[in-house]
Amino acid sequence: MSTQIQMLEEIGLNWTVSKQPIQTVSGIEIPDKIAIMRNDTEQVLGIHGKNYDPYQNYELMELLHQIGGKTGLEVHTGGFFKGGGKIWFQLKSDNLSLNGDIIEGFLSGFNSFDGSSSLGLGNSTKTVSCENTWWAAYREVKTKLRHSASMRPKIEEMLANIDIVLQQEKKLFEEITKLSQTRMTHTQEDLVTALLFNLTQEEMLNEHELSTRKKNQMEDFRKDLRTEVAGKGDNLWGLFSGVTRYTTHSMKSTDNTEGKMFGQTGVRERRIFKELVEMV
Repeated sequence: MSTQIQMLEEIGLNWTVSKQPIQTVSGIEIPDKIAIMRNDTEQVLGIHGKNYDPYQNYELMELLHQIGGKTGLEVHTGGFFKGGGKIWFQLKSDNLSLNGDIIEGFLSGFNSFDGSSSLGLGNSTKTVSCENTWWAAYREVKTKLRHSASMRPKIEEMLANIDIVLQQEKKLFEEITKLSQTRMTHTQEDLVTALLFNLTQEEMLNEHELSTRKKNQMEDFRKDLRTEVAGKGDNLWGLFSGVTRYTTHSMKSTDNTEGKMFGQTGVRERRIFKELVEMV
């Protein structure tokens, strides 16, 4: 048994999926739609358009194996959620130490058969341990490819330029270090709060007029912010960590559904990080 197959076996991912036609109860085939079925359990993992091209588990493992061969990184963890609807592998890269706070680096690969995400590849700083951290790490990676016929050539192109991905991690760690060395101000906290909750300056000044739901969300964020600042210091890295703690652990399920809201959350996180970096 090859090393790759053995690893797939160990983490429960040594199975494939297939595209299956969909029919009505009366036997009429539904046009332009297919079901993605897990072949070993015959569980339907998702419904897609006919142009959907699944990326198999062994393909993702082979990709990460090739990345490991080019970089020397080893597979750290992998697994699945929702019966195989969501898949991940992580290679361990470098760590960053900031005053006793360890920020772990991973080169991560994400895939889904349930239609909730694209294929994701790139750097992340979170260990996947639950579905929330799957989404948090997925939001961090920069390369996201739709499941289509054009996906594989783009993957090969990324593999050929994998050194750029590692350089991006080095740049990220440099930016995090600068954030950790810059003290947080109340103005910056208010700016981040406004960006996170999509509030205008007038709404921030008249917070008492906001809905009870919005005020509760903001209070949850401020609790998470206090927790992160207590551990990381009264700096911009603590401020951004408060954002990701909130979006990963405290944002209610009604606020972070897997489609629109997760995409929106990722956009806001990236904008907040970018604006904070530009301040230092």
